[in-house]
Amino acid sequence: MGNTCSNLGIPPGKGPNAVGCTDFMMDHTTQGSFFRLYYPCQETEKAEKPDWVPCVEYFNGLADFLKINRALGERIFNYLFGSFKIPAFVDAPFKSNEKCPVVIFSHGLGAFRTLYSAICAELASQGFIVASVEHRDQSASATYYFREKTESEKANKNGPKTSTSTPDNLVREWMYYRSLQHGESEFPLRNKQVKQRADECILALDRLIEINSGISVQNVLQTQFDWTTLENSMDLCRIAAVGHSFGGATVIEALCKEVKFKCGVALDAWMFPLDDELFARVKQPIFFINSQKFQWAGNISRMKKLDSAVIQRKMITIRGAVHQSFPDFTFLTRNWIGRLMKLNGEIDPEIAIDLCNKATLAFLQRHLGLRKNFDQWDPLIDGQDDNLIKGTNITVLQSSI
Repeated sequence: MGNTCSNLGIPPGKGPNAVGCTDFMMDHTTQGSFFRLYYPCQETEKAEKPDWVPCVEYFNGLADFLKINRALGERIFNYLFGSFKIPAFVDAPFKSNEKCPVVIFSHGLGAFRTLYSAICAELASQGFIVASVEHRDQSASATYYFREKTESEKANKNGPKTSTSTPDNLVREWMYYRSLQHGESEFPLRNKQVKQRADECILALDRLIEINSGISVQNVLQTQFDWTTLENSMDLCRIAAVGHSFGGATVIEALCKEVKFKCGVALDAWMFPLDDELFARVKQPIFFINSQKFQWAGNISRMKKLDSAVIQRKMITIRGAVHQSFPDFTFLTRNWIGRLMKLNGEIDPEIAIDLCNKATLAFLQRHLGLRKNFDQWDPLIDGQDDNLIKGTNITVLQSSI
């Protein structure tokens, strides 16, 4: 049993829509697309909320990422996080009175598709369809794909078991986080990964475009969700990319590669993986939302290379926030554990994520041309709040930009 402390939990979306979620995998190999979809849904009494961490292999992956023993890590993580649920209903029927703008979300280093549910559920509650990609570039702490059973496995009734949600002819294969090898240069690895991550975001968008057009898709995971209900549900003129840390860099790479993304929001972006020559080629508006405790001059100077006189590039900093103020971990630990693991900053986690979400929504309305009331939060884009800093708290020498 996990931690059931009553004041802990992932905050639900605050918008007018109930939120559903489902998983999608098309092409069972590592080259396929794998994401969790969040969407406005019908309220239903029977619907269940999914576990925040889907299965034990993800605990193992987190242990590997943090370089602790798997058995010990599993016990710690299961105790701390095993009982928590995502604030969305599994496979609930899609429902929206209008076409939904689309967000593709990219997770950070050592994360996976379910760890940013507070952000994704909030966007879905406000009428977005959100695909939270699980990356297969070995930057996720864990992910999986499938391979076809060998002839001997098919003949062997005691061979690898398939779950009820996967076809009988496939076997699940796990892929864990790849650490930097001793003496290995980091930039070539991260640069290759950020390019693959951007391609995976674009592939997820391509799958959604197919689903929207009514093309029949084969979801390997065999969920109960009816994908045909998403036909003609998306506003494909209004698409944005959002991501955290390595996912923030992925947003910028994806914007450069795919003009269908009309703007991007980079949450505490880690700029290191990106090629310098890329910055001049990004033509869309970008919003950097940073934490006060993570950033440093070299990283901020790379963000400032995207400054433009003609394209809106905005930056704000959340006072007292830490790098882990954006993933869900921050809501599920408090006091000494949260501080020890650097999951909590000096600001209340719900205040921090609320500022982040409202500023994001205001920016998306401005640059996707939405007819919503998110412009009520326009002042946040310029850092107008006691808990915000306009721009950055970091001093950057002009010569380094």
